[in-house]
Amino acid sequence: MRGGHVVPLYDRNRYSPALRSNGFLFVSGQVGSREDGSPEPELGAQVRRAFDNLNGVLRAVGCTFDDVVDVTVFLVDPEATFERVWEIVPEYWGDAPHPTLTAVGVTWLYGFQFEIKAIARLPETVDA
Repeated sequence: MRGGHVVPLYDRNRYSPALRSNGFLFVSGQVGSREDGSPEPELGAQVRRAFDNLNGVLRAVGCTFDDVVDVTVFLVDPEATFERVWEIVPEYWGDAPHPTLTAVGVTWLYGFQFEIKAIARLPETVDA
């Protein structure tokens, strides 16, 4: 907290939520954090919140998940969590074609269990 206000992870850790470059939007990893920055306590809620946060960043520049061309997900303990996460994914991914995907097992995610980062194609109506 700074001056009684919650300091977003972006400010605290000195990175951008997203950057535009050459017709693409590169979105930093999104986690299932609540407004106060704390993780949702349950894995399913974290995954849904992370997707909601990703969609918020995409919408801010006129994109939707249909514009996403590449996704990387990070999972703590993927052997135990992968199937539970993948039960939720269809709620956010529409019909094919789907983006490319890389899933990475990790041991630590700043107290979270799931993180998603993406690259999206900017619509032609959006200044690159």
